[in-house]
Amino acid sequence: MRALLVTSIGAACAGALLLPLAPTESAESMLHGKRSSSGEDAAPPAALRGPGGAERGSRISAADSGGPKIPGSTRSLPLRSGDGTRAGDKLLSAWEDDPSGGRRVTSRKVKPFSLVGVVWDDSSAVPPGRLQVQTRGSGTAKWSAWRTLDTHGDGTQEPAEHDRSGKKAVGATAPLWTGDSTAVRVRIVPDPARGTKAGGGSSDRKAAETRLPEGARLELVDPGKSAGSGSSESGSAGAGSGSRSGSGSRAGDGPSDDDPAKRPGGVLPELSRADTRSTYGDEAADATPSETDRAKDTRIGPRPAIVTRKGWGADETLREREFSYSKTVKAAFVHHSAETNDYSCADVPGIIRAVYRYHVQSSHWRDIGYNFLVDKCGKIYEGRAGGMAKPVMGAHTLGFNADTTGIAVLGTYSKTAPSKAAKEALSKLTAWKLGVHGVDASARVTLTSGGGSKYEKGKKVAFNAVSGHRDGFTTECPGESLYRELPAVRTEAARLQGRR
Repeated sequence: MRALLVTSIGAACAGALLLPLAPTESAESMLHGKRSSSGEDAAPPAALRGPGGAERGSRISAADSGGPKIPGSTRSLPLRSGDGTRAGDKLLSAWEDDPSGGRRVTSRKVKPFSLVGVVWDDSSAVPPGRLQVQTRGSGTAKWSAWRTLDTHGDGTQEPAEHDRSGKKAVGATAPLWTGDSTAVRVRIVPDPARGTKAGGGSSDRKAAETRLPEGARLELVDPGKSAGSGSSESGSAGAGSGSRSGSGSRAGDGPSDDDPAKRPGGVLPELSRADTRSTYGDEAADATPSETDRAKDTRIGPRPAIVTRKGWGADETLREREFSYSKTVKAAFVHHSAETNDYSCADVPGIIRAVYRYHVQSSHWRDIGYNFLVDKCGKIYEGRAGGMAKPVMGAHTLGFNADTTGIAVLGTYSKTAPSKAAKEALSKLTAWKLGVHGVDASARVTLTSGGGSKYEKGKKVAFNAVSGHRDGFTTECPGESLYRELPAVRTEAARLQGRR
């Protein structure tokens, strides 16, 4: 996300609970001794013991260490040595002058990857200029255009966020999906907004690379080709699938044979309004503020079909073993993610696997940050583990991760309008998810800030039940074009709940 203000990580949100694994129990049932009626979307089994938080250098999956055959890998390339420079090695060149007035490095021989980002040790540190990347696709000599990495990351995680090995979250850019690529360049260019200027002598330019935060490293993520979602619908009418350019795609140009519907447990099926109420009515009634409100507030939108973590091929050995729950869900924060609209919907399982790896292995988060993800074809995906109907605390809106759910619409929507299918999916998802917790999707709700860039810790803030990331954090996210659509999303979600 494109944060406009640099902040340090705030204090943990009040009311969050760190609970042990409970495959079929909701937070409500664990707190009050009641059993959830919705076992179908319960928390997944305990995370298997696996490689966990990987070390620097080439990081490999269980498949490479004698464990279960799980696809994907992450390679980490240091961008600086002790004095901030690098002499070059077999994987990455030495720093050199770039025509932009900045400095750059170029990969020499790396394995294929599909997502890039830059991380560093101190989450409060800031790179000395804009970080940009250029990639080259498999089978081509053509480089992509330079693209800027958001150097403030997602502005999402709480201080308690850590990976399964106990390592605390680090500083990171937002990840960038590149498609199937075999080469990358990284450059630091002057950023007038931060007081850095173009030009100057070679020694002036070199100062930028020596001011990179300690531990700065380039992360190249390969999501693997297996177990995921994606179908031939990527070219369907109205999907807005876009064109392919530059770096290519692993899954994209023809029908995918990696269909989550063909995997056991790969898709949570949609339910009728009656079946939804039968399945989740007790939870919704328990979530409403009083007995007199229950008849009015137990209005739940029909549950939409949702691709599960099994469906998109999550490696459950990577994430933190325990789940983090809030007390309830009062609001949904909408984001945009992946930093590109140039993807096929058949690519989406791989995109999510790559973002998951980047959040967990590169950034040292406990799991993928978002609770749900939506692609431009209107397909909904499960994000952070713990149970889709349950109040799983994600890492999506710093200061307001407790008592909320985070939904990322894959793409960038500063100027590009979201597809009709994506907007409809947002309405269906929020009508169901908020309805399960007794919330009118068109209402205003009050949340207490845990501390962030926009509101101090402890401040009570009124939000729309369906809000944008920018409402709770100083950022452009979810982009102006998507943000303008949120009133219509709220109205349609309330209609689906039977409130209009």
